[in-house]
Amino acid sequence: MKIPLKEGTLLKAGTAVVGIVNVTPDSFFPSSRVSEVEEATRAALQMFDQGAAVVDIGGESTRPGSRELSPTDEISRVIPVVEMIRHERRSALLSVDTRHPETAEAAFVAGASILNDITGLCSERMLDLVSQNEAPIVIMHMRGIPEDMQNNPEYEDVVREIMAFLESRAVKAIEHGISKERIILDPGIGFGKSYRDNIEILANIRRFKELGFPIMIGHSRKSFIGKILDLPVEERLEGTLAITAYCAMNGVEFVRVHDVKENIRVIETVEAIKS
Repeated sequence: MKIPLKEGTLLKAGTAVVGIVNVTPDSFFPSSRVSEVEEATRAALQMFDQGAAVVDIGGESTRPGSRELSPTDEISRVIPVVEMIRHERRSALLSVDTRHPETAEAAFVAGASILNDITGLCSERMLDLVSQNEAPIVIMHMRGIPEDMQNNPEYEDVVREIMAFLESRAVKAIEHGISKERIILDPGIGFGKSYRDNIEILANIRRFKELGFPIMIGHSRKSFIGKILDLPVEERLEGTLAITAYCAMNGVEFVRVHDVKENIRVIETVEAIKS
């Protein structure tokens, strides 16, 4: 399925929701974890029914401190889910969240439409795969790797440095034959950022839009919300919804979240006010 961002249904007026399905035993939000193919498929289909534009399937936890999963193990978790969802709903827009080219290649064959790459498309092989498959790509910023990314991350100017990285990776992608219309940029909330860095990114979200690409924000239930509210992950829905509303007010094109129904309702309310 080849769907440019500016055609079809992926990029629409307002803010679209990307639902999260974690086929993992160790993602940071326990309620998002699923272990069986049928369970993951039901979760994804429910998200589509609730209004998600895309469902993002991940087989490797990239929470702070997590260790890298082998592509073989990741493929065994993710690909059967992609295949079953595609069988149940041929029109579904499926994204696969992976840093491994082997997984990305298998996912495209299985029917995934979009690649979500936390490493910012730094692999030449990943660049080739995205270009060859004419796939939309989410280019995310991360400092370090999940295992060490939260070990005292430091920036001189966090917004400027992330913008420079994202712009450089987008330029590289375009030079590699990936059309501008297929690129989404994600500043990587929580990936090698301090509490203050995350707040600074959100406070300056309109600066990221100046890069000229759709923006995705993945803030759902993350630890900086826990620090704001002094609450565990299970009780961070309201904080997540507040940031979703803020993103919608500021024209962010995509939010990546665990709780689709609630976030859709917030966005619909905000869009009614904006219009």
